[in-house]
Amino acid sequence: MCYVSRMNTKPNKELSFALTFAAAWSRLEKRLDHSLGAIRGISLAEYRLLQALGDAPNSQASRVDLAQAVGLTPSGVTRALRPMEKLGIVSTVKSKRDARLAIAGLTPAGRELLSDASGVVEDAMKAILKRSPKTVDHLDKLIDVLDDLGH
Repeated sequence: MCYVSRMNTKPNKELSFALTFAAAWSRLEKRLDHSLGAIRGISLAEYRLLQALGDAPNSQASRVDLAQAVGLTPSGVTRALRPMEKLGIVSTVKSKRDARLAIAGLTPAGRELLSDASGVVEDAMKAILKRSPKTVDHLDKLIDVLDDLGH
């Protein structure tokens, strides 16, 4: 079937889900990016990296582990961490086992920023979810479904 004829048909459930999910994520990402940027001066992508570091043992992780946690390439993680390192939010140390491996870690300033930014995200999500009572009613199930989808 050619692309033009598919455009004139109603999308199947899978396609509809993919497009609706992508549109919802895009809107959510923009809102959270705006809130984080306006209040804490970081992007959602930077927040996700800080959160992944905060969740890691001793708040330290390799770039490969961070890349897997946030869906970036290791080089993308390196590029994202570089300005945060210059600002003193993260630090980099060489692995004790392998000198070629750099380990990123949260600094005390990074921990404080993560804590503040988490409050911003929580407040923004409360405001967003307040406008979507159906979502709030099924939030636990939705989290389970999305977690399952991510595996």
